[in-house]
Amino acid sequence: MKIAVIAHLKFPIGQPYLGGLEMHTHHLAGALRQRGHRVTLFASEGSDPLLVPDPVCPPTGDALGDPVLCETIERAEFQAYERIMEAVARGGFDIVHNNSLHDLPLRASNDLSVPMTTALHTPPFESLAAGVRAAKPGMIFAAVSPSLAQEWRDLVPDARVIGNGIDLSTFAFRAEADPADYVFWSGRIVPEKGTHLAIDAARDAGLRLRFAGPKPNPRYWDEWIAPRLGDDVSYVGHLSHRDLAHQLGGARAAIVSPRWEEPFGLVVAEALACGTPVAAFGRGAIPDIVDRHSGALAPADDVDALARAIQRAVTLDRRACRRRAETLYDADVMTDGYEELYREVLAGAPASRVRDAILERPAA
Repeated sequence: MKIAVIAHLKFPIGQPYLGGLEMHTHHLAGALRQRGHRVTLFASEGSDPLLVPDPVCPPTGDALGDPVLCETIERAEFQAYERIMEAVARGGFDIVHNNSLHDLPLRASNDLSVPMTTALHTPPFESLAAGVRAAKPGMIFAAVSPSLAQEWRDLVPDARVIGNGIDLSTFAFRAEADPADYVFWSGRIVPEKGTHLAIDAARDAGLRLRFAGPKPNPRYWDEWIAPRLGDDVSYVGHLSHRDLAHQLGGARAAIVSPRWEEPFGLVVAEALACGTPVAAFGRGAIPDIVDRHSGALAPADDVDALARAIQRAVTLDRRACRRRAETLYDADVMTDGYEELYREVLAGAPASRVRDAILERPAA
């Protein structure tokens, strides 16, 4: 098939990833291309040049509450998505996979002759919900977890659930933790990810913490993170996937501390693939991912309970963690799910388009 994949534009689609959505989009586009599909990924500058030879615009980033900058970003994103949808309309695609968080592609789907499907990666927010309501009637949506599908149920009552997947060869199994004896946290170092709560919980549990990730919010770092650093808490940088897997695999447990309803939590699946048990706040999709054999959950924002969860997690069987990742979070299974979704979408397209797409589909 000839597939257009529309990314969000705030951050590049490439390593080192700013977050799970960037990683998911990069991996899915690459996996589809490896299976013989002709994929065009519409994304911002700084993205993997092998997948995005012609970036759409500079990354629009995060306004961090600045109203003037926010208005500038909104205008730039709107214009960029207009250009994307114009390119999609004349691109001769069989199907469009909308992975963006912007309402314009959804609204513009009404003017496309090519069928579109949209993957939902976040809980509903005002502009995206408005786009969903304005989308072409009959659009098929996917959600990345059962809990996220439930959050969207009022607007999208029949979303297909296709869980995110990871490269199990990159996040390889480690039968034993590193002798350095530490726990690990990774993600964007921002308030909604609760980095400071993870630091406090690890310290209360009496374990050394290493943490990694981008620092997009300087004020949060200066006021909430830097004062907590010490001999028992160390920042190891913004890591490539290979280095991230090394750190995760060596940890006795991974801490996941969201302060919002996490729609999936790729770091949870990555940790399990390495054999590293998870201690987490039981928010959003995390209870879908972690069972009692692979992790321990705590009530939201309860640092004392998270410390106790860490102490329990480090006692769990690392092989059970790996088995859960292999069963549920293999990237090949995720890609299979999206290919099946595309065929379902194409079944509702004009017969000639379905026939052409099937003829072009690579052999199994």
